[in-house]
Amino acid sequence: MSAAADLPPVAPEDLDAVSRQLGREARGVVEVAHRCRCGEPDVVRTEPRLPDGTPFPTSFYATCPRLTGALSTLESQGVMKEMTDRLEADPGLRTAYEGAHADYLARRAELGDVPEIAGTSAGGMPTRVKCLHVLVAHSLASGPGVNPLGDEALAMLGPWWDRAPCSETLAGEGS
Repeated sequence: MSAAADLPPVAPEDLDAVSRQLGREARGVVEVAHRCRCGEPDVVRTEPRLPDGTPFPTSFYATCPRLTGALSTLESQGVMKEMTDRLEADPGLRTAYEGAHADYLARRAELGDVPEIAGTSAGGMPTRVKCLHVLVAHSLASGPGVNPLGDEALAMLGPWWDRAPCSETLAGEGS
């Protein structure tokens, strides 16, 4: 039996918020892994296999449009290449990032075994950086010190929630 069976069901209002944020129905959500300061979910934890049977390696999924927009901006500025270059040059960072990869796999395994994605975490871990969204979602869900590059990207963001409570603004933005 997976740990997902032991988790309380996700509140319908949280699933509604996530669906509104994503602009589509939320799938495979087992838990709100982190909340924005406004109270809305900004990271969810998902089953490793979606309800339609599709393997889904992204256990921690950033949902807040402000957060994902800020992360996309960082990605467009070349942050991922710089981080990947540092992984190749810094053995300590590489070891810490490998630890983040192991943590990600262990947390996903708590939710079930999906042989098709065994050993594959997300975001390029453990050898490169290909998605800041996943790394930051992992950092927010797990807390500081687990994913060093997720922590770094999070620190670069600044207060993405600052314009107004997200729940109020999202309704006005048509998301």
